[in-house]
Amino acid sequence: MAIAIKVEDLSKAYQIGQIGTGTISRDLERWLAKKRGKEDPFLRIGEVNDRTVIGESNIVWSLKDINFEIQQGDAVGIIGRNGAGKSTLLKLLSKITTPTTGIVKVKGRIASLLEVGTGFHPELTGRENIYLNGAILGMRKKEIDRKFDEIVAFSGIDRYIDTPVKRYSSGMHVRLAFAVAAHLDSEVLLIDEVLAVGDAEFQKKCLGKINDVTSNEGRTVVFVSHDLAAVVKLTKTSILLKNGTMYENGITRKVINTYLSTDYEKKTKYIGGVKDTAPSITRIEVITSNPNNVQVHGKKLSIEFDINFPVAIEGAILYFQVFNSKMQPIINPWFEESRLISTAGTVTLVCNIPKTRFYVDTYSITAHLGEIKGKQHFESVEHVCPFEVNMFETHRQSEWIKDACAYIEDFSWEVKNDNMNFDGKD
Repeated sequence: MAIAIKVEDLSKAYQIGQIGTGTISRDLERWLAKKRGKEDPFLRIGEVNDRTVIGESNIVWSLKDINFEIQQGDAVGIIGRNGAGKSTLLKLLSKITTPTTGIVKVKGRIASLLEVGTGFHPELTGRENIYLNGAILGMRKKEIDRKFDEIVAFSGIDRYIDTPVKRYSSGMHVRLAFAVAAHLDSEVLLIDEVLAVGDAEFQKKCLGKINDVTSNEGRTVVFVSHDLAAVVKLTKTSILLKNGTMYENGITRKVINTYLSTDYEKKTKYIGGVKDTAPSITRIEVITSNPNNVQVHGKKLSIEFDINFPVAIEGAILYFQVFNSKMQPIINPWFEESRLISTAGTVTLVCNIPKTRFYVDTYSITAHLGEIKGKQHFESVEHVCPFEVNMFETHRQSEWIKDACAYIEDFSWEVKNDNMNFDGKD
């Protein structure tokens, strides 16, 4: 099978702060090195893009020495934490920006969906933007005419196709943008996290379309997303990026297990920022029965949440899910207590699970914070605090149970703060 995308020793460096080195002589030195075909002398002091530490250099490698090949007709996922270099990689593949070093070879025309409404003109109607976007992607008018009705039908915004795009909601934007990119005759489709904007029904339709273009039309798809469940459904292989380097490349489920494992990044506790105007989840911590985030099947498990409320909120709700390595939600406990928040401040919620009937696997936490009365959604924290479950304390026996699933017999919530001590059962 032919190679659709080939990346060799790809690197991209960015300079933090002002453009240039600060002196004419150093800028001239860099220019001369470039003219002679030599390495930029200031790239030698570049650092990896690790946002958890304060660096000493103002040159940062957003990507460093990336190598991979993608066969024609394959769907490949790109995963990693924020700042890992996923979007930068797609921009290099789509030729929006140029690499600092290395080579990118792409066979065929590229349709890129890197941001909602990219290439759309707000003053033009949806109809006009379909033709504009198609032309940008290198399509002729006859090609767009042939696909036009199918694009509009898929987007589901037939009624508003002659309305200026500036009046579209974000959901309508992404519907039309995805419909154009997916239906026009490009050989490579690049998608960056845009499906998170659409509703559940449209996301399902999009995943079906992507499967169709890879299996039936033989087009190549590169899919970047934090929705690991979608990555599992869509791709067979994935690339894991960490601090701008390629940490792992292989079968999607194996790569996701690495991504969620404590060996990949020992962040057993999530720490979030405090917002000035909206409630926020400032800490999530899994208290396992054994050290190193290992939970023994059948023993007690506790999950703690610190929530900061800048103002008093009545009817707050915390809802969290535990996902297994297949990105299946295992349990969905939620806490709602109208008496919980009477004043502004920080409250600690603890969900105690006396007996975790979790099968041997790797798990992660996704939490959602909202308010019932006004139906507001304040914040979501996805796939944090990875932990693993063993059958026995002495050794792992993950080969015993291949199909990961779980159930719990009972769970209870405990509320801790300075003003109250509520102990209740959901």
